[in-house]
Amino acid sequence: MKISVTPVPAPRMTKRDRWARRPAVIRYFEYRDVLKSAWGEREVPERLRLKFVMPIPKSWSNKKRLLMEGKPHQQKPDIDNLQKAVQDSLCDDDSYIYDVCATKVWGIDGSVTIETLTGEE
Repeated sequence: MKISVTPVPAPRMTKRDRWARRPAVIRYFEYRDVLKSAWGEREVPERLRLKFVMPIPKSWSNKKRLLMEGKPHQQKPDIDNLQKAVQDSLCDDDSYIYDVCATKVWGIDGSVTIETLTGEE
């Protein structure tokens, strides 16, 4: 399932964030709400394939944008924090998930694709 939303990493939260939320925390909660509503009531599988498409900055030239589309995104945010945000958004307890394959690439528009891994891949 492809969800059209700019991926946001899970922030390190403090007790203070409950009442004085930082912009990063506000973005995370908005992202979480979009993921939850798009996913619905479906059960999250125990084996996942996640693909994060990070939007190319508008400040980049058209030539560079075309060159980088679909190429690996090798800068922040870290892929483990993006993965954690998805799992925490869709599961109350994600300890049963034992296999995750995640990739992070550049794209024109941001999105998150969530698929079930099947077989021995």
